[in-house]
Amino acid sequence: MEHVDVTRITLLLYDSQLKKTPYCRIGPNFKMLPDAESFRRLVDGRATGLVATLGRTGLSAIEIPYEALVRLRNYGYDHSILTVKKASAPVISVGNLTLGGTGKTPLVAWLAHWFAQHNKKPAIISRGYKAKTGQLSDEAAELKILLPTVPHYANKQRIIAAGEAVTKGSDVLLLDDGFQHRQISRDLNLITIDATDPFGCNRIFPRGLLREPLWGLKRADALVLTRTDQVSIKTRNEIQEQCFQFVGSHDKPWIETEHRPSNLRLVDGTTQPLKTLQDKRILSLSAIGNPGAFHRTLTTLGHEPVATLTFPDHHTYTTDDIHRISEETESVGAEIIVTTLKDLVKLPLASVRNRPLCALEIGIQFQTGLQDLEYLLNKIP
Repeated sequence: MEHVDVTRITLLLYDSQLKKTPYCRIGPNFKMLPDAESFRRLVDGRATGLVATLGRTGLSAIEIPYEALVRLRNYGYDHSILTVKKASAPVISVGNLTLGGTGKTPLVAWLAHWFAQHNKKPAIISRGYKAKTGQLSDEAAELKILLPTVPHYANKQRIIAAGEAVTKGSDVLLLDDGFQHRQISRDLNLITIDATDPFGCNRIFPRGLLREPLWGLKRADALVLTRTDQVSIKTRNEIQEQCFQFVGSHDKPWIETEHRPSNLRLVDGTTQPLKTLQDKRILSLSAIGNPGAFHRTLTTLGHEPVATLTFPDHHTYTTDDIHRISEETESVGAEIIVTTLKDLVKLPLASVRNRPLCALEIGIQFQTGLQDLEYLLNKIP
């Protein structure tokens, strides 16, 4: 479903009050906000003032019909009114309930490695979000670096991509960001929940960050809590209890994971150890759905950035952006620019003002529930 223009206008009104370089305009290439964090501040109430209050009021009004449409669509699938198509190979879906990054990509990469180690031929299926014709989406480009031997097929009609993958020899399909894509049947439905922002302000888009009501958790075969190292044990337990209130029972596997940096990757494909960041003045740069989590990851490594630059999720960097990054690097005296792997593939720069540009490569580590997950995976035919 496309977001209505009223939503865009409301957000644009709010954005006009921000003391940031304006990135949005009304038109075909309209950017909803200059960065995801600004939208989060608006919907979670941290942004104050008359304009912010009016903005939330307007978004609340739009939330009602949007939620109604989402519920109607889910009803159609739940009661077999809408058609579900079956691929000719097993499908494992990885998705989430909220907008923004919850840690799907590291999990997809782990699953691909797991199946490859178990003599399967996995392929990744995705929509190809915001990818131009003949080009890879941000996530696909990132996964190509992490999984150079695993094919990736993108198509808005994912059943067509699935058919192409099977025709070319794949025997298990990983449906990336597939929880709401209910047109294709799946053998295993995994949902990722970000421990740092699990329920998207408990409101449906555009008033909050939820893609659908929390009752959607019932469709999951297993729940994967990510970034658990960034919250307390008490918080993790509270998230688990709230999730199972909607799931309806405690029978489904509960899996807890951390995102652990493994190394630094440069644009030429080489890697450097994390100790390269030791005692360096770091500029943090990102255009992702949850920039706060990226910043916290750097901080937990013991490297507090001297400055942070954020852009909209899936942002395509322009010459003006490169100039802004260059000016900020010089202004704060940064010695190294650290970004995400998703951003590095869109920034073909070895350095900025002779300061190296590198990406923090993230892997997933299981804290609990790995045996439960592998039990489910071993049941896949």
